[in-house]
Amino acid sequence: MPKVENRGQPLVYLETYGCQMNIADSELIGGILRRAGYGDAARPEDADVILINTCAIREHAEERVLGRLTDLARLKRRRPGLRLGLLGCMAQHNRAHLTQRAPYLDLVAGPDSYRRLPEFLGRGGFDPIVDVRLDRNETYAGLASAHEPGPRAYVTVMRGCDRFCTFCVVPYVRGRERSVAPEAVLEQCRELAGRGVKEVVLLGQTVNAYRAGEVDFGRLLRMIAQIDGIERIRFTSPHPCDMSDAVIEAMATEPKVQPYLHLPVQSGSDRMLAAMERGYSVAEYLDLVNRLRRAVPQLALSTDIIVGFHGEEPDDFAATLGLMREVGFDAAFTFKYSVREHTRAFKLGDTVSEEEKARRLSALIELQESIAAARNQAEIGRIREVLVEGPARRGAGMLSGKTPQFKTAAFPARANPGDLIAVRIVAATSHSLTAVPA
Repeated sequence: MPKVENRGQPLVYLETYGCQMNIADSELIGGILRRAGYGDAARPEDADVILINTCAIREHAEERVLGRLTDLARLKRRRPGLRLGLLGCMAQHNRAHLTQRAPYLDLVAGPDSYRRLPEFLGRGGFDPIVDVRLDRNETYAGLASAHEPGPRAYVTVMRGCDRFCTFCVVPYVRGRERSVAPEAVLEQCRELAGRGVKEVVLLGQTVNAYRAGEVDFGRLLRMIAQIDGIERIRFTSPHPCDMSDAVIEAMATEPKVQPYLHLPVQSGSDRMLAAMERGYSVAEYLDLVNRLRRAVPQLALSTDIIVGFHGEEPDDFAATLGLMREVGFDAAFTFKYSVREHTRAFKLGDTVSEEEKARRLSALIELQESIAAARNQAEIGRIREVLVEGPARRGAGMLSGKTPQFKTAAFPARANPGDLIAVRIVAATSHSLTAVPA
């Protein structure tokens, strides 16, 4: 939440864990609390209210949050009037255990309860407030978010998921799919453009399943592309089964829709994909990749891959390595399978040891590093337009920004965040590019 001047109002410290959806939700929470008269605390020590917005996708993330809550509870012991709350997916997922494991919590609220946060925080009493009801009608349409300053902003266009992949807890913690009305999406994008935002990232658990009346996701992309001031449009995360011809055509013909796609595959084994209930085969995924690359020749692809899912044998893992070599992803987010309570696969348990999962993950990362290095090396000599984000992490006088393919480029120049600059790529690693003004 952006820092605002404190004029005696109660201060909130908001900490976020998880994905881009969680970041967008934290900005939504910031906007709700600002309208209710709360200011921003730069440190938890300065706050009257501390809120932790959480993810529940992997067990490790939950343990990190519980450890953080233990640290923050020390502040509450010193200042009993401090309110401490846990929000988001973890609150929804572990509602039955949280007040036992963290008895110092004053508030536990799920992803559909944010509109009521000012009411909850205004209540007194000794018992914690717990509200984790899912609401199939809640999209938070029309509520302004407290976006962090910068040239890029996240816009949630749909919430929830109807896919019920066997490994995934999202439908249980975020509810069923519902799309934000296109008028509300367009209004938010216009407001962001007026504040100098150049790039919007459309968010949804299965974002390309968006449908509001006659407006599907392909049409929504075209509608946003008509907004003056918005120069770039991205979206994440689509599901392969919802990648329609209309979406592919919009990517191919709308210059503002950037040539980058995060397309989760999860496994390169048909047996594992069936066990995960992903809804497609390896052949169908590869056919989709070929269609996308024919339509968008400059396309960069990233993906998600899970190793060690229930029943994964060495041959299944070898098939995943083979798919990675065949597709040649520009980047991959790789994870060890984590058994999650409430998922369909929970009752199956684990069949792959942690040691073997770690070995497979290491092999996967090593392969992807070599593929990414080769794909980035192929960028050398090319001219790319970069959206300037700010100073580079390394190199005095260097700026950093994203190419249309969402690759990070560092280059020497005098420019402001939000400027679009043409650069020539002169060097590359597996994670970044080095460039000079073209």
